Amino acid sequence: MNFTNVTKIWFPKSKISKQNIIDYYDKISNYFIAQAQNHLMVLQRFPDGIKQVSFYQKNISDYFPDFIDRKTILLKLGQRQTLVVINNAQSLLYLVNQGTIVFHSWLSTTQNQNKPDKIIFDLDPSTSDLKPLRIGAKLLKKMLEDRGLVPFLMTTGSHGYHITVPIKPEHSFAKIRTFAKQMAQDLVNTHPDLFTITLTKSKRGKKVFVDYLRNSFGATAVAPYSVRAIEKAPVATPIHWDELSKTTPQKYNIKNIFKRLATKGDAWKDFHKKRKHLEL
Repeated sequence: MNFTNVTKIWFPKSKISKQNIIDYYDKISNYFIAQAQNHLMVLQRFPDGIKQVSFYQKNISDYFPDFIDRKTILLKLGQRQTLVVINNAQSLLYLVNQGTIVFHSWLSTTQNQNKPDKIIFDLDPSTSDLKPLRIGAKLLKKMLEDRGLVPFLMTTGSHGYHITVPIKPEHSFAKIRTFAKQMAQDLVNTHPDLFTITLTKSKRGKKVFVDYLRNSFGATAVAPYSVRAIEKAPVATPIHWDELSKTTPQKYNIKNIFKRLATKGDAWKDFHKKRKHLEL
């Protein structure tokens, strides 16, 4: 593949170039695709770097090559939308060459776009204090395990953590969202001083927002191992639960994540094997 403008600096303060991001995605591709494959994808493109004009892309471009998988879906109002599906490294690197830095994944697959195969809780802080986020993550873990589910943990590469639960694609988004909202509300009821599901930011105070809203048709979450558009190029990184207390949301980036993988392995390697039936 012929890459273009590879010397262009995409992260100006960190002096990280387009070539650096291409090299990262090339090296991480097996890990990335293991989680992203067969999932509808939204692209966040930064053709001239993170400080310049960017845009989200849902519909695939006409000029994208045939080797990139795609899926046309029917939206609620009857419109059609054709999204990218990343099932191989060639597709991934082509999209990075087009300026994609961040990849956002649907919670459902091409085979079952109306029924999610995962549930996501996004613990979004209102302050820099990570203690309540970690408390919330552990409480959610226990609550979900009590329902017979297997929760997985990921740093977002931004400000918080994602708790993601693999499930069998048996229920509609509406039912899964209702379940997720109840779990979030149960967490708020346990510690109303620490957590909230209030949508209005100005009304949250210093509480952690337990975001269950991603569990909706058409909503997305940052894909595991995606780079974030933040200086130093932090990465959304799957981690083991025993790493939570010592791992900040932006601890891993394109420069140090491979050392982590060499020593601790892929914390989500069994993710798809742990899908469970959710009794509603």
